[in-house]
Amino acid sequence: MKDYNKMLEQMAFETKESAVILRTMSTKAKNRLLLAIGQQLKNFEAAILDANQKDMSNAKEKGTSEAMLDRLKLDSGRIQGMIDGIHQTIALKDPVGTVDGMWVNDAELKIGAKRVPLGVIGIIYESRPNVTVDAATLCLKTGNACILKGGKEAVYTNAVLVEAIQEALKSQALPTACVSFISSSDRELLKSLLASKALDCVIPRGGAGLIQFVVENAQVPVIETGTGNCHIFVDEAYPIDNAIDIIVNSKVQKPGACNAVETVLIHEKSLSALLLPLSEALASHNVTMALCEKCHAQLNNHNKLTDKMYLATEYDWETEYLDYKLAIKSVADIKEAIDHIEAYSTHHSEAILTETYSHSEYFLDHVDSAAVYVNASTRFTDGNQFGFGAEIGISTQKLHARGPMGLEALTTIKYVIYGNGQTRD
Repeated sequence: MKDYNKMLEQMAFETKESAVILRTMSTKAKNRLLLAIGQQLKNFEAAILDANQKDMSNAKEKGTSEAMLDRLKLDSGRIQGMIDGIHQTIALKDPVGTVDGMWVNDAELKIGAKRVPLGVIGIIYESRPNVTVDAATLCLKTGNACILKGGKEAVYTNAVLVEAIQEALKSQALPTACVSFISSSDRELLKSLLASKALDCVIPRGGAGLIQFVVENAQVPVIETGTGNCHIFVDEAYPIDNAIDIIVNSKVQKPGACNAVETVLIHEKSLSALLLPLSEALASHNVTMALCEKCHAQLNNHNKLTDKMYLATEYDWETEYLDYKLAIKSVADIKEAIDHIEAYSTHHSEAILTETYSHSEYFLDHVDSAAVYVNASTRFTDGNQFGFGAEIGISTQKLHARGPMGLEALTTIKYVIYGNGQTRD
């Protein structure tokens, strides 16, 4: 363990040094680097796919769910998607160096807030290997160095992805420590990283357990992301077919995503018309439903749904399934729906399906989450969908950044002040 700690200290020191180089790089130089990363991903494609096959085989042996396997899997199309994402990031405006709101004070000092990199960012994440590329390229575009710690499920894939990224760094005469990687899954080593003075902040991406571990052990600022116990409330008289389309999309288009819906709340006046066709549609996609007593009683005589439903418990209301599971509850009105969301939400993404304007505005005003929708799928909470390009994660907290975190969220400000010999009285 001592040897690991020494290696970690050396890695952190070298990453800190590399951050000094990155923070003054021009946008053109950073974009050249990103282009080189895209090219190396293409060069390393065969090695990446071989490594991913090892991770997939190990995950299947451990009985990993289909939804989580889908998060882990890479193919040629997904690698090309990573490369396309890099090109989208290149096309985005570089926030570093921009000066916001220059003004003159009473002493005739010109004062401005200049965007600068955060420095060294620790990013700790699970399952999805594309996070390795997204995180590295977003950090580099904003002049940040990073230390990446992926999950043990993707350890082989992540190692090859980082090797490709570091080859690109070498090609641009930059230190490989600009993007450092920890392969060990030792929690004590992770604690040492979280205590490192080399880090300027840490961003966890993963389940509630990982995020809680990071929050409890970090000695640097933490930007919490990811956990998504997301809700959809179906108001009375909302068109049945539209509601089913939105709910099914929100649940099954990518059930392992943090913006997938986990609980549907149905106005009791819509229950008799909506519940059965919705349940049949969900069951056709192999979704198992946890139902409140009222919903369970309404569907109890439908034999075709028996093996796809059970009576919900407290666990179901508070759980982010990340799987083909969905909790469904009947509520008396919009206020009861919002009370339920307030009690169980992780403040990620919530939606109301309604044709009543005053209800949509009431929902928008009273639901306190990072993204609140009217008549749309929760699956749109995503950096690309919001026009930010690739994202570092979805922040569910309120300080510094909230919602999809794009380039600007990886910067801070320093004040630059121009004087002409002024002294203070």
